[in-house]
Amino acid sequence: MDTHLIKTVNKLQDAFSTVGVHNPVDLPQISVIGSQSSGKSSVLENIVGRDFLPRGTGIVTRRPLVLQLINRAPSGEKPTNGAPNGSSTDSEENPDEWGEFLHLPGQKFYNFDKIREEIVKDTELKTGKNLGISPQPINLRIFSPNVLTLTLIDLPGLTKVPVGDQPKDIEKQIKEMILKYITKPNAIILAVTAANSDLANSDGLKLAREVDPEGLRTIGVLTKIDLMDQGTDVIDILAGRVIPLRLGYVPVVNRGQRDIETKKSISKALDGERDYFENHPSYRSKAQYCGTPFLARKLNMILMHHIRNTLPEIKAKIQSALSKYQLELAQLGDPLGDSSSNQANLVLNIITEFCTEFRTIIDGNSNDLSSFELSGGARISFVFHELYASGIKSIDPLDQTKDADIRVYSYNSSGSSPALFVATTAFEVIVKKQIKRLEDPSVKCINMVYDELVRILGQLLNKQQFFKRFPTLKDKFYQVVLAYFKKALVPATKLVSDLVNMESCYINTAHPDFLNGHQAIAMVNDQLSGRQQQQQHPTQDHSKTNKQLTALQTSPSTPSADSNENGFFGSFFSGPKKSKKTSGLMEPPPPSLKATGALSEREYMEVEVIKLLIQSYFNIVKRTMVDMVPKAIMLNLVNRAKEGLQRELLAELYKADVLDDLLQESEFTQQRRKECKKMIEALQKADEIVGSV
Repeated sequence: MDTHLIKTVNKLQDAFSTVGVHNPVDLPQISVIGSQSSGKSSVLENIVGRDFLPRGTGIVTRRPLVLQLINRAPSGEKPTNGAPNGSSTDSEENPDEWGEFLHLPGQKFYNFDKIREEIVKDTELKTGKNLGISPQPINLRIFSPNVLTLTLIDLPGLTKVPVGDQPKDIEKQIKEMILKYITKPNAIILAVTAANSDLANSDGLKLAREVDPEGLRTIGVLTKIDLMDQGTDVIDILAGRVIPLRLGYVPVVNRGQRDIETKKSISKALDGERDYFENHPSYRSKAQYCGTPFLARKLNMILMHHIRNTLPEIKAKIQSALSKYQLELAQLGDPLGDSSSNQANLVLNIITEFCTEFRTIIDGNSNDLSSFELSGGARISFVFHELYASGIKSIDPLDQTKDADIRVYSYNSSGSSPALFVATTAFEVIVKKQIKRLEDPSVKCINMVYDELVRILGQLLNKQQFFKRFPTLKDKFYQVVLAYFKKALVPATKLVSDLVNMESCYINTAHPDFLNGHQAIAMVNDQLSGRQQQQQHPTQDHSKTNKQLTALQTSPSTPSADSNENGFFGSFFSGPKKSKKTSGLMEPPPPSLKATGALSEREYMEVEVIKLLIQSYFNIVKRTMVDMVPKAIMLNLVNRAKEGLQRELLAELYKADVLDDLLQESEFTQQRRKECKKMIEALQKADEIVGSV
C-alpha cells in the first residue's frame, strides 16, 4: 500500500507535467539542495546505483531534475526491441534497468551514459550553452529492481560568485528557483552538506532554515565523511547537539574524483562505504544508521508517511482547482462556429444583458451594490443634490451689482420724467441679468451627469466577461453608446437653457413668496427711522428692526447728511464747489455723467428697496432651478439613455455584415482557453488517480 502511494504521486507529477511550472497543487516531494561540489549528484547516483548525472566543473545542474525511482521485480526476460537511442547490446546486458524521459515518450534508455547525454542535450535546448538556468523541469523515470520507490528533485547547486560567462545575478536566480520548490509546505528538504566544512557555514541548511525554521521537514545528509581530519567526527551533529533537525542526519561516503576517473563502480563504492562505517571507531556502533542504503530506506519511509498525511489535502486542492478552472472556461465560452444565427443570438444576448445591467445600475437595483463607495445612480443623485444645489445656492445676485450701479439703473429706467416711486424697470433689468448667471452651472451639471453615464459605461465594459473576449465588440459598444449619449446632450442642454430663459423672460412679481414693494419700503423706512433715533438716543435698542432687514440684505451705504441740499441729481455733481457766477449763466453737461457722490436719503431708500426685491425674487428662481434642472436632465439625458439605448445598439450592431468582425476573439482569450483546457485535463486525470487510492 505504501509503495502504491509513492507511485500515485509519481502519476500525479506526470499528469501535471503538461502544465509546466504552473502546477496548482503542491505534491509531496523530496527536494535536494546544497552548495556546488557538496556531493549532491554523488548521493543521488549512489541511491540509484548508476552513473547517469552530468559531471564537470562549475554549475552542471541547470534545470530541476524530477527523478522518479520505481522499484520493479526482475523479469528474467530480454526485451525484443532495442531502444532508439541505445543499442541491442545495452538491452541484452541490462534487461531489468532502464530510464524514460517524459519529453520522449516510448523511448527506453538501457545505457545510462545515453541518459546523461540526453539530460545535457535537453538542458542546453532550454537554457543554451552559456551556463544559464531554467525553472522548466526535466522528468526522468528509472525502473530498476535495485532502487526503492522514491521521488527526488535535484536542484542546481548554490553558488556565490559568477564564473566564466555565467549571468551576474546567478546566485539570485538559483536561490529564487530553489525557494520556489522548497517553500511549498508539502516539500521535504534534503540538505546536503560536506562534513569536512563547518556545519554553521552550510548553504543548504541556511536556505532550509529560511523556509523551515523549526527543522520539521528538513533531513540533513553529511557527505565526505572520509575526508575529515584525523580524530574528528560528526557524532555531535548526528546526536542533534549542533543544529537539530526533526528528521535527523545521515552520514554517507561518496566516490572521490579519482574513483570517478578510474570508473570505480558504484556497487564497489557502496561496499567500501559499508566497510568504512563498520570499521570506524566513532561510527562502528551506529553503522546501521549510516550510509546510502539507510538513507534510501529513510527517505522512502519519510515520503510514504508524508504522502499518507497530505493525501486528503491534495484531493481537496485538486477538486477546488478543477472547479475554478471549469468556471473560468465556462466564462470564456466555447469557440464560435461559422453559423451566422449563433453569432446573431450571441450579439443579441450581449446587448440585452448590457442594457439590463445599465438600467439596474442607474436605478440602484444591482446585486453588486458596494458598501465602499457611491456608484451608478447614487453618484448622479450626488451631482444633483449636493454639487449643483450647493453651487446654485452659493450665487449671490448682489456680489456683482454695486449700489452705484443700481442708482444709475434707477435714473436711466425713469427716462425724462423722474420716478415718483421705486423704479420697477431697474429691478427687472438687474434681476434678469442675474438669472442669466444660472445657465452656466446648470449646463455644467448636465456635463457632470454625462461624465457619470460614461463612467458607468466603462465599468460595465470592464466588468462583463464577453467584452474581454471580444475586444472589437467592446470598442464598437463604446463608440455607439458614447455617440448616443452625446446625441442626448443636445435636447437636454436646450431644455435647461430654455428653463433659464423662461425665468428671465417673465418676472412674476405676483409670486406668493415674493416680497412686495410696500413691505420692502416699510422695512427700509424702519431701518432709516431706527438709525435716526439711534443717532439721537444712542442707548436705545433697535436690534429688532435691523434684524428684520438684514435677514434679506445688509448694506454699508448710508445717506449723506447734506444730501438733500444737492437737488434731485445731486450725486451726479459732487465735484468741487465753484464760486458763484453771474446769474443766468449755465455750463453744458459733461460728456459723461457718472454717479460719484454719496447717496441722498431718497437714493439710499430706492437702492435698498431694489436690493431687497432682487434678493427675494432671486431666491425664488434659485429654488425653482434646483428643482427643475435635475428633472430636465433626467428626462432628456438619463431616461433617454435608459429607454433608447437598446434600440440604438440593435440598429448599429445587430447587422449580418458586421457580426464576423465584431466577434473576433482576442489572442489572450484563445490562449487562456487552451491553458484552461490543458489544466482541466490534467486535474481530471489527477482526480481519477487520487480517487483510485
